[in-house]
Amino acid sequence: MDGDDTDWNRRVRGENTIQRLDRNWASLLQELRVLQTGVQVLTGILLTLPFQSHFDALSTELRVVYLVVVTASIAATALLVAPVALHRLLFRRHRLDALVTGAHRLALAGIALLGVALTGIAVLIFDVVAGTAAGIIAGVVASITFLGLWVIPPFVYRRGSEKD
Repeated sequence: MDGDDTDWNRRVRGENTIQRLDRNWASLLQELRVLQTGVQVLTGILLTLPFQSHFDALSTELRVVYLVVVTASIAATALLVAPVALHRLLFRRHRLDALVTGAHRLALAGIALLGVALTGIAVLIFDVVAGTAAGIIAGVVASITFLGLWVIPPFVYRRGSEKD
């Protein structure tokens, strides 16, 4: 399959292109609803950390990790909210194809940065609580977990779905 599923959707679902795009947009919005609240709360909490009394005790290395984490979380928030702005700007412009494609790409980038932020948070917490070695191990385990759940299975399932 070449990535264009128009014929399949027409044959199996009985959908025309607009119906497919409407369904895809609704599905994407539901996924974004799940992500947006969590990433916004995470970002809000991260933004308060420098104002906590023990933040000054962090080493220079952990401050760098914190800055990477907060940057990734802010960027993830921006990317996961961006489809709303895209929709507002394209509203009534008959650009549903651009909306769905653009929002899809923004969501993928936001999910990737959310994984970076969560991995960094694991490093920070484990380092502060149990030491540098524990922080490194937590970061590796978190990275493997996100790759093992968010990246590898979809690509495996995607490859298997190429059969009609």
